[in-house]
Amino acid sequence: MQQDPGFDLWQRGCERLAAELPEQQFNTWIRPLPPAVVADGAGAEGLVVSLRVPNRFKLDWIRNQYAGRIESILSELAGKPARLELALAAREPLAPMSRSAAVSSPSSQPITVGQVLHNGLRPVSHPSASPAAPAAGPVVAGQPLAAAPQQAPSAAANLPPSASRHRINSALTFDNLVPGRANQMARTAALHVAGAPGQMYNPLFIYGGVGLGKTHLIHAVGNALLKDKPDARVLYLHAEQFISDVVKNYQRKTFDELKAKYHSLDLLLIDDVQFFAGKERTQEEFFNAFEALLAKRAHIIMTSDTYPKGLADIDERLTSRFDAGLTVAIEPPELEMRVAILIKKAEAEQTPMPEDVAFFIAKNVRANVRELEGALRKVLAYSRFSHKEINIQLAREALKDLLSIQNRQISVENIQKTVADFYKIKIADMYSKKRPASIARPRQIAMYLAKELTQKSLPEIGELFGGRDHTTVLHAVRKIGGERQKNTELNQQLHVLEQTLKG
Repeated sequence: MQQDPGFDLWQRGCERLAAELPEQQFNTWIRPLPPAVVADGAGAEGLVVSLRVPNRFKLDWIRNQYAGRIESILSELAGKPARLELALAAREPLAPMSRSAAVSSPSSQPITVGQVLHNGLRPVSHPSASPAAPAAGPVVAGQPLAAAPQQAPSAAANLPPSASRHRINSALTFDNLVPGRANQMARTAALHVAGAPGQMYNPLFIYGGVGLGKTHLIHAVGNALLKDKPDARVLYLHAEQFISDVVKNYQRKTFDELKAKYHSLDLLLIDDVQFFAGKERTQEEFFNAFEALLAKRAHIIMTSDTYPKGLADIDERLTSRFDAGLTVAIEPPELEMRVAILIKKAEAEQTPMPEDVAFFIAKNVRANVRELEGALRKVLAYSRFSHKEINIQLAREALKDLLSIQNRQISVENIQKTVADFYKIKIADMYSKKRPASIARPRQIAMYLAKELTQKSLPEIGELFGGRDHTTVLHAVRKIGGERQKNTELNQQLHVLEQTLKG
């Protein structure tokens, strides 16, 4: 049989993508797709590659992250320009079909990239198949809802939280989450989960201090899934609500109700699991729910103020499972991210924020997003009540109490003392020329914190560390900042030091 050249081009392109992309990325975003349709473009346009994508979220993600690379690879392989056209696959209602018909009709199942690469499949003519069948309903790996036996209507009625009860805040989405280095890993992982629930990073454990955007991020995952699959069984709750449910059902001896509520979910989003500490019955029930959800390939996302191994008074069975998926941190936002957050929040209030004012606020409010929003509200309110334009002087007046507290609390000298106490070295070691790792490392950490938490310039910080050159300070800042992204233990130590210094 003559081979379809367009199909062959798409297969070779996918083989290249499989070789070039990280395996997890390819398996999540490319492998589940149906083969593209390749056709000659009008005039000298080259090739038009039409690709059907199962949902809007995946369409946007593939367009933003992979379309350029796909076009480049296909153009290179074809020897002429190739343009990628993405469209949503049609969603047709399922017609009644007997089990025997479903099993005996392979032509009704569209071929996916994964099947092509694994089996080397080529298009096969099926007289009874509709020509448009492949575009009608592509197989999607990782639908939130891994296939499970259908429940009787009477049982199913109790399973999903209704749209009014999933507790997802529709205002918290990926669109209004400001990306930055501080939340890059957590945001990327959350996007992967939203695109293919149950497939990877399960469970996803997000940790960090208060007000850094953990709750926003998990609501964004819930909103993305509900947008694509409105009937998905999604539930957001704070850990205290789960504790309350356990207590209530324990008193009533109605644990079947608890299981019906939690074991049937497709996506469980739970905030602040550190609240489970010391509550043995709650931990037992959460362990049971956890195991039941993973067994049916439902997804679990949790947040906490510390990483799994740092959780106190929680059963090791749970912490080991928390750590079995992917654990990511959200850090306090860096300066540029704080500026972007302020400008975006001000736009949402329909009050443009001058960039110099945003920089002034961002340089002085560093703790977390919640404090940043509070400072912004103060400045906006002060501007409205005083009928003055927003400028640096107005911001200084509006935030004078906050600024005086911060300036009084955090100084380089205070940082040096706090770090020296934490690592059990002498304060004099901060200024000395000694270079043993036990002294040099805390000194670099103190320099990093001085740059992050004070207004001092690099030369000023160097002077306060025994007259060191500004390049020495810069090296310390870059070294500790880089390691913080990869070293969980160091990140936790820095988190403790920052919280101590901020009171």
